Amino acid sequence: MTLYAFWSDTPVSDLRAADHLLLRLAAELALPEGTFGCTHLVRGDRPRVALSFTLPSEPLLRTAEERLTARGHEVTPGVPDEVGRAVLYPGADALTGTVTVGELLARSAIDRVTVLGSAGQPPATQRVMTRDHVRPQWQNGELVLTAMPAVGGTLVPFEVPDPTPCCADH
Repeated sequence: MTLYAFWSDTPVSDLRAADHLLLRLAAELALPEGTFGCTHLVRGDRPRVALSFTLPSEPLLRTAEERLTARGHEVTPGVPDEVGRAVLYPGADALTGTVTVGELLARSAIDRVTVLGSAGQPPATQRVMTRDHVRPQWQNGELVLTAMPAVGGTLVPFEVPDPTPCCADH
């Protein structure tokens, strides 16, 4: 299937704020099922987070671009890099509570689960406590969720929903 993408730069410099902005824009634009919305870290003189949207058809892409431009956002064709962190993707809403690896793969666009410190894919019966925050990343054309071992033989996504900011205790 051919997908159509554009991205937009933002002044946002942290992932949590970028997630909120991406989800707000997706809701305002009424993006269709099958849309991917990703964050991309932009390094350089002004580190920040860019947003990309990939839609299932060119007419849907053009409509979304026009609506975003009308809201004062500049859009650029394509994606800023190939390793976007997916916030919005098919099945993301179904990944709540505790699910098995098999259910996670069957219910969403995620292609693969990897576990830090382990070789290979975890078994389909392995439980994943999603914490309602599942952010896979594109790797070599696959949407991959990195997980880590947790209490009781379960897994949790590597990225936590509410990270403690660096130097929060200073």
